[in-house]
Amino acid sequence: MAKPSQRPSHRRSLRRRRALVVTAAAVVAGAGAGFVVMNANAGTTDLYHQTLPAKDGWASSGTGTTGGAKADAAHTFTVSTRAELVKALGSVSDTTPRIIKVTGTIDANTDDSGKKLTCADYSSGTGYSLSAYLKAYDPATYGTSKLPSGTQENARAAAQAKQAKNITFKVPANTTIVGVPGTKAGITGGMLQIQNVDNVIVRNLTFAATEDCFPQWDPTDGSSGNWNSNYDAVTLRGASHVWADHNTFTDAPHFDSANPKYFGREYQIHDGLLDITKGSDLVTVERNQFTNHDKTMLIGSSDTDSVGKLRVSIHHNVWQGIVQRAPLTRIGQVHIYNNLYDTATVNGYALQYSINSRAKAQVVAEGNFWKIPSSQKISKLLSGDGTGSVAGSGNLVNGTETDLVAAYNAANSKKIKTTVNWTPTLTAGLETSAKNLATELPTTTGAGVLK
Repeated sequence: MAKPSQRPSHRRSLRRRRALVVTAAAVVAGAGAGFVVMNANAGTTDLYHQTLPAKDGWASSGTGTTGGAKADAAHTFTVSTRAELVKALGSVSDTTPRIIKVTGTIDANTDDSGKKLTCADYSSGTGYSLSAYLKAYDPATYGTSKLPSGTQENARAAAQAKQAKNITFKVPANTTIVGVPGTKAGITGGMLQIQNVDNVIVRNLTFAATEDCFPQWDPTDGSSGNWNSNYDAVTLRGASHVWADHNTFTDAPHFDSANPKYFGREYQIHDGLLDITKGSDLVTVERNQFTNHDKTMLIGSSDTDSVGKLRVSIHHNVWQGIVQRAPLTRIGQVHIYNNLYDTATVNGYALQYSINSRAKAQVVAEGNFWKIPSSQKISKLLSGDGTGSVAGSGNLVNGTETDLVAAYNAANSKKIKTTVNWTPTLTAGLETSAKNLATELPTTTGAGVLK
C-alpha cells in the first residue's frame, strides 16, 4: 500500500512499554482492594487506576483518557451480579469518577434477585410469538415492499424493549470498568452502552453471547430481505475519549451456524461486537481479541455520520473467525496498526473481508499481519465503495510484505484510494515490523492477561 505523507515518528517497543508483571504486593485484601501491577516504564501502578499512556492512539488526544482514576472510596465498587453492576453505574447524568471492579461472569439476563430470565419471560404479556409473527409477515402474503407494521410488530417491539431495559448497562462519564484478574470476569448476554459521555475505560473483560430474542424482519433490506437484531456487546454512540483494552469478544457459545432460516434468510440474533457510531470520537482499541462473529466493528453508522469525528486507533488486536467489519470505516481518520488477522474459517465463520474503507474514510493501515489459508484470495482482504482511502505499508500476508490495495484494485472496479489527508502521530507501541505478531499477540491480548 502507498505510504502516508510522513512516517509516524514515535517508535516505542511494545514489550518495553506494555510489559505488566505482578509484584510481591499484588494481593487482594477485601472487596475494595486492587491488584498491584508494574509497568516497566511507569513503575508500580494500581491496575484499576491506570490511565491511557501518552500518545497511545486517538484516545490520548487532548485531555487524554483517565476514566475513573480519581474515584474516591465511596465510588469504588466490586460487583458480581447484574443488580450490583446497575447500582454501581448509577445515573448516566452523574459524572462523579467511579471505578467498577467486575469479579466473575455477570449474566445480564437475570432479574434483580438473580433469577435467570429467558426470551419467554421478556415476551410474556406482550402478545408476541414467533409463529404468529412469521404468519403475519410472510412475504408470500404480506409482500416485500414495506416494513412490518400492526399487532405482531408492535408486540415484537414491546418484547424487545423489555429485554433492552434488562440487558443494557448505561455507562456514565469518568468511569473505569475492569475485570478482576483471576476471576474470569465478564458480561454475558449484555450490552455496555457508552452514549454521549466522555472519558471511559473498559478493560480485562470477556463479552459473550449478546443476543437479541426478537429480531425484526425487513423485506426491503437487500434483494431478499434480512433479519436485523439489536445490541452490540459494547456500543459507543456520541462517546469520546474511550479506551477499550485487553477484552475478549465472542458469540460463544451460540454460533451463527446454529441459527435457523425463516423466509429463506438467516434468523440473525447477533449485531456488532464493538461499534463506534453517532459521532463518537477519540477512541483507542488495543490488545483485544475479536472472535467468532459476523458484523464485528462498525465505525460510523451511516455515510453521513459526523465529519471531523470518528477518529479511532486500532492496534495490537487479534481478529479470528471474523466474517467482516474488522473494521468497516466511514468518514473518520482511522489508524489500524500491528493487528493479527487470522482468516481461516472457524465455527462456520468464513471471511468476506477484513477492512472496509467507504464514505471518504481516511484509513492508515500499517504493520499488520494476515495469516490466511492457501485458498484465500488476497484481493478479498479489503473492501470499499470507491470513495474511501487506505494508505500505509509494512503489511504482511503469511510473512510476505504485500500491497493489499493494489491486489484489491486489480480485482475491483470501485478502487480504494491510496492517499490520505492526515499523518498519524499518536503511535505509542508501533512496531516497525509485523513479523512477530502471529506468535506474540495470541498470548498477550484479550481478557485474563492482565495480572
